[in-house]
Amino acid sequence: MTLTIEDVERLQEKLREDEDDYQVELQEGNILVMGPSDIESSEIGAELIFLLKLWINPRKLGRIFDSSGGFIMPNTDLRAPDVSFVAAERLKRTVRDFGNLVPDLVVEIKSKTDRISKLEDKVKLFLELGARIGILINPDELTVSVYRPNGDVEVLTGDDKLTIVELFPGWEVAISEIWPPVFE
Repeated sequence: MTLTIEDVERLQEKLREDEDDYQVELQEGNILVMGPSDIESSEIGAELIFLLKLWINPRKLGRIFDSSGGFIMPNTDLRAPDVSFVAAERLKRTVRDFGNLVPDLVVEIKSKTDRISKLEDKVKLFLELGARIGILINPDELTVSVYRPNGDVEVLTGDDKLTIVELFPGWEVAISEIWPPVFE
């Protein structure tokens, strides 16, 4: 049985009524239910959103979304990257619904129970469907992999600089800045 966006919305309403905290996506007609992420992955996502918003907002480049923002893909999947960006010219006004477009930037952050191959597949699918840049952050390996539609993958570590010139000319951040600090 192939499920639809309407089925996802009904399930979300049921989960909300039961006060359950799950993220729901639709992939190839199948519902994917995900529990909350580990807090390290969450902190990395929050830091990346913060660093991007500092650059994007003053320049009115577009909109940043966290892992709760769902997008309806051209293949009818409903997916929610951990962090995503949509350029201002593509989304002039936020809607009170799922976004019916592919984000320009998608970021997946490996949580402790994720399999890296599934995250790579998700990032690559977004690129196939129209995303301009995909990023996979792996806290276990302290790496940030940048995927481009032409198939190039750049792996960054340590003090390497993450740049996304296609979307944010002039913006850069050292990879070491996105990892959670240690307070001693």
